Amino acid sequence: MIALLVNIRSLHNVGSIFRTSDAAGIEKIYITGYTPTPIDQFGAIRPQIGKVALGAEKDIPWQYYRSATALIDKLKKDGFTILAIEQSKNSKTYSKIKLTKKELEKTVLIVGNEIRGLSPAILKRADQILEIPMYGKKESLNVSVAFGIVAYGLMTQR
Repeated sequence: MIALLVNIRSLHNVGSIFRTSDAAGIEKIYITGYTPTPIDQFGAIRPQIGKVALGAEKDIPWQYYRSATALIDKLKKDGFTILAIEQSKNSKTYSKIKLTKKELEKTVLIVGNEIRGLSPAILKRADQILEIPMYGKKESLNVSVAFGIVAYGLMTQR
């Protein structure tokens, strides 16, 4: 499985997603939009990401694409299944999704902006929209926490 980060603002969230990706066995991370990369445009390492990632930003291959929608279209053409994490009228509880090991190898898990989430253009391209049931008073989780819950939920099916 690969991860796709769309317009995430926080360097700490990006670092946490790298660390969780390493622990969960994610093969690659695509970074899009204004999501910060582990290395800035001048080639300098971003210590805020490394502080949280604990070196996972060096172990997990990553690649930057400006346009998330163009990347999703390319990945779909390459045979990937696109799963978006978002609360939506069309979303399904993540734990109800069952994937084989082979299917997981060609799966993309997308998370978006901490406040606005994923755009309608991205959700339209998703094969499935997944959500985490919320039982308390809060309506959502931190993006890196949501990523971890769903990534582990899917990867433990291997």
